[in-house]
Amino acid sequence: MTTLGQIFLIPLKDDGSPEVPGDYIYLPPPTDPPYVLRFVIEGTSSICREGGLWLNIPEVGKGFHRSNFREFRLRPDFNKNIEIDVPITTAGAFSFYIIYHPLPNFSASSLPDSKPTRTDIHYIDVEPSLTLGGKTLPLDALSVFTVISKFMGIYPADWDGHLRGVAYRGYNMVHFTPLMKRGISNSPYSIYDQSKFDPDCFPNGEKDISDMVLRMEKEFGLLALTDVVWNHTANNSKWLEDHPEAGYNIETAPWLEAALELDNALLRYGEKLEILGLPSEFKTTDDLLKVMDGMKKHAIDNIRLWEFYVVDVKAETDNILQEWTCGDSWSSDDATGLSDVSLRTLKQKADFIRQNAVRNSDIILGRYNRKVGAKVGARLVTALFGGYGFFSDVSSVETEISRILDEVNLPFYKEYETDVVEILEQVFNRIKYLRIDDHGPKLGPVTKDNPLIETYFTRLPLNETTKRHDPRALALVNNGWIWNADAMKDNAGPDSKAYLRREVIVWGDSVKLRYGSSPRDNPFLWDFMTNYTRLMAKHFSGFRIDNCHSTPLVVAEYLLDEARKVRPNLTVFAELFTGSEETDYVFVKRLGLSALIREAMQAWSTGELSRLVHRHGGRPIGSFDRDLPSGSSRSITSPTSDRNMEHISHIRQRPVNALFMDCTHDNEVPAQKRDARDTLPNAALVAMCASATGSVMGYDEIYPRLVDIVHETRLYCPKYSENNSLTSTLSDEGIGCVKRLLNRLHTEMGAEGFDETHIHHDGEYITVHRVHPKTRKGVFLIAHTAFPGYGDGHGVLAPTHLVGAQAKPIGCWKLEVEVDEKTKAAVLADLNCLRGLPSRIIELEGVEIDSQGKDTIISVSQTFVPGSIALFETWIPEAKHYLGGLDSFITSGADDAFANLSLVDLNLVLYRCFPEEKDFTDGQDGLYIIPNYGSLVYAGLQGWWSVLENIIKFNELGHPLCDHLRHGQWALDYIVNRMDKAANVEQLDRLQLPKMWLRERFNAVRKLPSFLLPRYFAIIVQIAYNAAWRQGIQLFGQNIQHGQQFIHKLAMVSVQQVGYVKSASLWPQKSVSSLAAGLPHFSTDWARCWGRDVFISLRGLLLCTGRFGEAKEMITAFASVLKHGMIPNLLSSGKLPRYNSRDSVWFFLQAIQEYARMVPNGIQVLDETIPRRFLPYDDTWFPFDDSRAYTRSSTLKEIVQEIFQRHATGLSFTEYNAGPALDVQMKPEGFHIDIWVDWETGFMFGGSQLNCGTWMDKMGESEKARNKGVPGTPRDGAAVEITGLLYSSLKWVAGLYQSGQYEHEGVNLSDGKSITFEEWASRIKHNFERCYYIPLNPEEGSQHDLDPALVSRRGIYKDLYKSGKPYDDYQLRPNFTITMAVAPDLFIPSNALHALSVADTTLLGHIGMATLDPADPNYRPNYNNSEHSADFATAKGRNYHQGPEWVWPRGFFLRALLHFDLLRRKTAPERIETFQQITRRLKGCKRAIGESPWRGLTELTNKNGALCADSCPTQAWSAACLLDVYYDASMISLSE
Repeated sequence: MTTLGQIFLIPLKDDGSPEVPGDYIYLPPPTDPPYVLRFVIEGTSSICREGGLWLNIPEVGKGFHRSNFREFRLRPDFNKNIEIDVPITTAGAFSFYIIYHPLPNFSASSLPDSKPTRTDIHYIDVEPSLTLGGKTLPLDALSVFTVISKFMGIYPADWDGHLRGVAYRGYNMVHFTPLMKRGISNSPYSIYDQSKFDPDCFPNGEKDISDMVLRMEKEFGLLALTDVVWNHTANNSKWLEDHPEAGYNIETAPWLEAALELDNALLRYGEKLEILGLPSEFKTTDDLLKVMDGMKKHAIDNIRLWEFYVVDVKAETDNILQEWTCGDSWSSDDATGLSDVSLRTLKQKADFIRQNAVRNSDIILGRYNRKVGAKVGARLVTALFGGYGFFSDVSSVETEISRILDEVNLPFYKEYETDVVEILEQVFNRIKYLRIDDHGPKLGPVTKDNPLIETYFTRLPLNETTKRHDPRALALVNNGWIWNADAMKDNAGPDSKAYLRREVIVWGDSVKLRYGSSPRDNPFLWDFMTNYTRLMAKHFSGFRIDNCHSTPLVVAEYLLDEARKVRPNLTVFAELFTGSEETDYVFVKRLGLSALIREAMQAWSTGELSRLVHRHGGRPIGSFDRDLPSGSSRSITSPTSDRNMEHISHIRQRPVNALFMDCTHDNEVPAQKRDARDTLPNAALVAMCASATGSVMGYDEIYPRLVDIVHETRLYCPKYSENNSLTSTLSDEGIGCVKRLLNRLHTEMGAEGFDETHIHHDGEYITVHRVHPKTRKGVFLIAHTAFPGYGDGHGVLAPTHLVGAQAKPIGCWKLEVEVDEKTKAAVLADLNCLRGLPSRIIELEGVEIDSQGKDTIISVSQTFVPGSIALFETWIPEAKHYLGGLDSFITSGADDAFANLSLVDLNLVLYRCFPEEKDFTDGQDGLYIIPNYGSLVYAGLQGWWSVLENIIKFNELGHPLCDHLRHGQWALDYIVNRMDKAANVEQLDRLQLPKMWLRERFNAVRKLPSFLLPRYFAIIVQIAYNAAWRQGIQLFGQNIQHGQQFIHKLAMVSVQQVGYVKSASLWPQKSVSSLAAGLPHFSTDWARCWGRDVFISLRGLLLCTGRFGEAKEMITAFASVLKHGMIPNLLSSGKLPRYNSRDSVWFFLQAIQEYARMVPNGIQVLDETIPRRFLPYDDTWFPFDDSRAYTRSSTLKEIVQEIFQRHATGLSFTEYNAGPALDVQMKPEGFHIDIWVDWETGFMFGGSQLNCGTWMDKMGESEKARNKGVPGTPRDGAAVEITGLLYSSLKWVAGLYQSGQYEHEGVNLSDGKSITFEEWASRIKHNFERCYYIPLNPEEGSQHDLDPALVSRRGIYKDLYKSGKPYDDYQLRPNFTITMAVAPDLFIPSNALHALSVADTTLLGHIGMATLDPADPNYRPNYNNSEHSADFATAKGRNYHQGPEWVWPRGFFLRALLHFDLLRRKTAPERIETFQQITRRLKGCKRAIGESPWRGLTELTNKNGALCADSCPTQAWSAACLLDVYYDASMISLSE
């Protein structure tokens, strides 16, 4: 049962992946009552084949377990989507996947099965809900303050003042570096005991922590956040002695043995420098180079490091010889790859050994641990020398083996040499930095306590505890980091040589922890760190994961799961530096990270700082509303009352959240990196960002340099921690007083949803304007940055123009800091306190606000020097005028305004191509042209929405339409004026309400600043479009209303193609709506209404959609102009109908048949009385206004009989007005029409080689190519689809006769005889397979009427029977599928299914179906109607139907495939597979209709779905015939 309220949609694609840009699903915090996550899956998607959605989001009231997935069965439904609603009740990182049986390739000969398959795992992150003081605190409202706990003093005596000072400055969360007992280095991040809090700070241990966190929230309004350190522990952690397996040692990681030996050798070498006569203190690089020169000899070579890389040639030779001499080493089965071994070079022999016999070739283990398989080696020897025997020359064999193994070793030695070069390079660079470089620590002379290198290993002390372990377990790898490392790779794992190659920048005080891949691999460590993690979650609202990029993902997942069991709404930040945005997303998605830590102090210039602020600042001002539903999804087509109460949101593409710090605790401060004065503008810029923000103790105080968290011993002594300092307005120590204001503004803007910003960079200045998207209230900042060299500034910022906004000052300040060396030295000389540089915040008067009408101009003066900021409150007066807000007003009332519109009304509201619009306005108006973009495709709302949809989806504010809207309101005028004109037309008077709605909404936004017009224009158009679309769907039948999105889109083509057109009514003197064949080419006048197109389209576009009235009108209109027993090919409103299509009348009869079957009481249409344009059974032509016109009437039943009777006796006539005035291309003979029945077969024959009376009707037009007047596809004879349509109609009327609903039993023949309809149909059925089928087995040819010499493909049905060009009969075209759909009983099912499988692999394209077999020599798949070549086949587009891929036959093909494939399916899973095969073949059409600005399916494409420029971009029958498929499917049970 659907939970009413907020719904977030996740459509799943056919491969089970979410249809969400970037595949990043980030949901808001859980709500009460819970919102719903709705998975939407197409009813017969491939993943529905015995499929299930497996999801680990817990049920309401149950806890989360990562491995606890529950299944939602995917129950197929061809016409509808599957919807799975999951209430979201808890925050965290969740995942889902699909298990299903992949859909096999279609086969007519078998029913292949498949094994269950699991899709990739996809992730869903739900943001935690933070509360402070009983109020929700959004992530973007956080202001985080970092403190290093060991500098805070003793709790509570020293801590209360600090916490009070933090709260005073407006922060709402404190980030504590690790609070646990520290290791020997005294670094907070080198934790000695993860179960004990630091006793120096917290004498009462956990009790103090609990008390502190509680008081922080209640007394100071502060949440608590702490670091968690999961990837290392202090090198002196006592518990390591009991559990050395927790680290990487030679026992647990034998691949590190070479690295350990090298580390030991380098340490020994450093101790012997003086003995070797080498410098032990490096004053210059030359001193270091001398040491490096001896390093390879005395350290690397001395330990014979190469032995770890190479094969032991002597030992392996002996092993191979031993194996060989034992015999039984060769058999014929072992000859693979060795038959020509004697001819191979030495290298080729070695390659064979290396590829087939060498073990451990991709890993460095112990010495000579690269082994050669003796059996393989012995086989090689046997192939070279034969089996071992008495006369074998063992010495020669031994020599050859050694030669081969030496060759095997060559790349291993090369690997060794490459690694040695890297080792020396890394060691040199590191020593140079540590001891020589000015920016390094300059460690001084090499001594035992200050060794040459930083050791990569911690050697555990030898004591009673460690004696119990294998000595190899007592040297543990230290942790560290690597430049540009792969975050997904374990740098101490078997696939890495980082420790051997000395690539690690090591932390000597920390041992790297070895978790393995699950708790089974290291039970103690997982349990120990779980307890540590749960302890942290017990007390702290959030985690900062230290070195997240070095923490194995599986470990972080597990530990965060444990933490969230304790605190479900745990906020998780991460220090994550992967070097790849794609990898960042992997960590974020899998761990459910709330935000990644980013830092403003990383910027090296004002421009780069501007870029960072832009990245984290929020969406651009005037961004499009991402909460409005879009397109034609279920979100805007809600047929039930329950659905109308739902608020649907799409999950949009979004970047990863940031915790944007002005400065972090491990990076340099402004006084070091920039200019100390930049402390203020840098902080202000960060505070203006729409993200969580943060700072560090010492930043506000303006510390002169970065605090060394390892070696520093002084304590914090900020003035803000003193009670008497909290009342001052401006401070003479740091920026805390202004930071208080900045943090307050930041929190308020985050809490209220100010998420739009505009950032402007101009030289040394950055301006930021942050506003609320609905109220348009804002805060504006001008910041004059202070990077080195700026001095007192280099020019004044040009006046800032706030368009349409008013402003008033909040404040303007500059920061002055004493930065001379003497002052710095004095500050640093304080032995007890960490203090900042002397500084002053000074209020400035140098800002001027000038209101000019609706606009505001802000100017700054020369006094606004680097280090200055100015803050202003802004608002847009016009946004205040509407009760409930402007957004509320413009989005209200649309459904009511559009509720009374008919589908024909909606044709004008939504669509109308250029010729239609010109026709409707008597040539006055056309389509809207957007400068630098081009014309819309429709004058109606769909024209605008086709452009706007992606603009909104991707927030493309730079699009030419947006630029155009900012320059003027012409687009608004166009929409309103067009609706105004239309509403004054009598037939369209229901448009008055929509017109007024649009006028009022556009008027409401006309006075807004122009930069906001794109946003509000888009909202209004989108709301109106959605209301119109929704109204359209609700006017269709139930199958459409409740159908899937693709069905909605197909059905709306009915609205698109049916409308009033002055030049093209169905009647000569009555204006009614008519059906266009396609837009824009076939949209007006004589080109609009084609008999064939109308009646091929009628079932899908009118009957399937429930538009029975329009369908009846079209049937009667065409019936009224019956002449020669035919309906016209071109109606021309009944004024100048043209009768040159042999097939149209049979599609007409098929449509009547469908009407009678599908419409309630539809059979009554046969009794409808219809006035006749021409006289019955009389071929005399006269004008429509002749006195004879419409004087006689017939019932539709009589007209049906006339059709059969006229065809039964044969037709032979020349078209009225034959000649160039009628058709300039046709030769005189082509105007003559002959149609007759062959009474032996019952088949209808007709046409000639000089005309083209079926839908493949392209006439040659090129005089240059000499094809003028020569049809591309004459298709004379008995066309297969006419035979099928004729049979279908005969069977129908025969059945009506038998049931007493039709008075005629048959027809009279020319010879005076008669034939019943039943007998006529029987003759066709009796002869059909014989005459049309080309059997697979040539031996069956005698049973069929065929010429074997003309057969090029078997197992198919002929396209024609006895045409004027016999070869054409045997061509494979898609027309036989029409017969299969309307007359399936003509076919032997096995033959039919095979023919369909041939068409499936041969004719079926991406969107349409090839009109000719690609193997046919006449195949020309690319249509260009303007081709002016001498090519007879293609000039002037003569190849229109000789290979280009038409879309409408695809519908008949799929209907036939559905029918015949289901005949062999017995079980429900088998039947479901049929529907899925159909679904798979609709993929291209679904994509095409979604991507087309016309929102329809094209007439045709070129080869492989390529664009055909001359095609109608939306064709009626292309969409109609696919709706037919869905209708057929709706009549079939999946489980029969």
